[in-house]
Amino acid sequence: MAKLLIVDDETRFRETLSERLILRGITNEAVGDGVTAIQLVRGDPDIDVVILDRMMPGISGEQVLKDIRLYRPEVQVIFLTGHGDMDSAMEVGKLEAYAYLEKPCDLDQLIGTIEAARKDVVHAKARHEIPHVEKGSLHKWLVGSANSRPGVILFGVLLFAGLVLMPTPTRLTELLSTPKAGGTSDVHMGYAYYRDMAPGETIAEYYAGHYDVGETVRDESTGRQVRRLETSQAARRAQTMLATLVVAALFWASGAVPIGITALFVGAAMYFLGVLRPDDVARAYAKDAVIFIFGVLALSRAISRTGLDRRIGLLLLRPARSLTRYMFVFLPIFAMACSFLSEHALVAFLIPMLMLVYSTSTEETGIRKDPALAVMLILALNFAANCGGPGSPAAGGRNAVMIGILAEYGVAPTFGEWVKYGLPFVPVMGLVIAAYFYLALRRQVRTPQIDIASIVRRASDKIGPMNAKEYITAAVLIGLVALWITCSDVLGMGGPVILAIVLLNVLRVIRWRDIAGIHWEVVALYASACALGKGLAVTGAALYIADGFISLLPESLISGEGLAMAAAIFTGLSTNFMSDGATVSAIGPITVPMSIISDVHPWMVGLVTAFASSFAHMLVIGTPNNAIVYALAKDPVTGEQLITLKDFLRHGSIVLLLSFVVLIFWVIQGYWRWLGFPG
Repeated sequence: MAKLLIVDDETRFRETLSERLILRGITNEAVGDGVTAIQLVRGDPDIDVVILDRMMPGISGEQVLKDIRLYRPEVQVIFLTGHGDMDSAMEVGKLEAYAYLEKPCDLDQLIGTIEAARKDVVHAKARHEIPHVEKGSLHKWLVGSANSRPGVILFGVLLFAGLVLMPTPTRLTELLSTPKAGGTSDVHMGYAYYRDMAPGETIAEYYAGHYDVGETVRDESTGRQVRRLETSQAARRAQTMLATLVVAALFWASGAVPIGITALFVGAAMYFLGVLRPDDVARAYAKDAVIFIFGVLALSRAISRTGLDRRIGLLLLRPARSLTRYMFVFLPIFAMACSFLSEHALVAFLIPMLMLVYSTSTEETGIRKDPALAVMLILALNFAANCGGPGSPAAGGRNAVMIGILAEYGVAPTFGEWVKYGLPFVPVMGLVIAAYFYLALRRQVRTPQIDIASIVRRASDKIGPMNAKEYITAAVLIGLVALWITCSDVLGMGGPVILAIVLLNVLRVIRWRDIAGIHWEVVALYASACALGKGLAVTGAALYIADGFISLLPESLISGEGLAMAAAIFTGLSTNFMSDGATVSAIGPITVPMSIISDVHPWMVGLVTAFASSFAHMLVIGTPNNAIVYALAKDPVTGEQLITLKDFLRHGSIVLLLSFVVLIFWVIQGYWRWLGFPG
């Protein structure tokens, strides 16, 4: 049961107040000095509110407050003192005391303040990422709360052990031990590094030699020292990655532990179970996409600090005169823009502005929060950006990977041909996403009558004309976009954004404190997703998953449009757990040759594989867009997560299903039949 702590050196006042509060049903404990108070707060997790005197012998109330903040930042402290003055009130305000009251204080006023403080404890826990665990039964303890679900954690540990220690499947052993023969009949043609393997080499041998794992032995034919990995050992590492994938997905979806801790769990499994050597695990985490996410989060802080986000929002959100126009006019246009420009950057630039729209609309209507509005504004934009991927080859590395696979068979489409077959999908999918969110949530929105463009315009007018820092930031931003368009194939997406951050710091627009204050757990999250994809690819676990899916297909789905549909569904499901590029790299080399063998045009299967790799809607790890949205969509007052893991899973699974429906009926069985494919 929640408990109040009274700290006051006046014995009579302390005891009288304690008795009066007990009579009013408030459980409490009373002490006469600050040292005892600090010890009690540290040792008794039931204490949630402290009534604290300011002037006490030995240790002052201000110092007690500092120590309480250090050890229990969620505890709410109410100063109740007869030695009040303005300087003291200002000092307490700096230390984030909940309230400052003077003796004598009306009992009803004090009780009202205590109850209000207790309500704020939940928000304080959310701000400081402290689990809110209900007590009272084993069931409640096992269920727990966000970031602390003991039941799910125990189940995950048992599941991980069971998957790692289970007998090695015969098919996995076959895939890892069969020598490379060349040609479309190879069982392991879908291995991510198949083209790098030497003729006659097995996946286990390539994995051991290229990543320096296994035992060092002497090659009798050459006399050189080489690395060798028994098939059973390679299979155990593949099973480790499969177990890591399953448990990480379970933890991310359920919120059993903080997302950053799950991100570290992925690395711990790869380190301690020998999937890769330490340096290679670190390299797997340090991908260009990870540097890009870090840079974009830092850059978004600079844009918000200068007010440039309001100018960008005013430019882009001009058509959104109402929530309806935002959904049905702006979102399809935005999705098409994401087909040609960096979808991740566009999302990062717009989310701070949409957060401003959200906070302004709730404040003007006098409500504390409107979760449905946050989801409609932010999550719908995120999913629309994801679905811009099929529009053109410029929409992401996954498309370049597929063009490379098709080029090996001499049938790679040109830029214009890709746009011809892919762009019609984008606005239709944008409208479908808009319709889903509008129909599902419009009755739940508490502030439906909002003029988004007007809010953005007023926010822009409020800060006046552009100043020097805004012009500098705008110039750097334009240069950044130019580098992304012209040099991303050489510099990647991360290099230019790091350069932009350095320039903004040198030009005194952004401080190191701003950079250090980004949501690092999201950076770690996406880094672990990259590492997970790497581990699945190199061990052959991704090939085993893809091969297993293909083997389950009935005869009717291994030819013609059926094969394209099956490839789309498998790719769309897989890309929620692996990066889009890794998914296409693992599945494309299997499905494209299958289409050739089945006398199906390879564009049909190859393009839907690339298209479906954009459908990473269900988990935060699915795409940088999801990670950026999760990082930035927090209540500006309480710090509460506005877009939760549950929102991604709930709405993302439905949008994923709708994406499949649009891809199958509008694209594969729709305008593609009318367009046909070249001979």
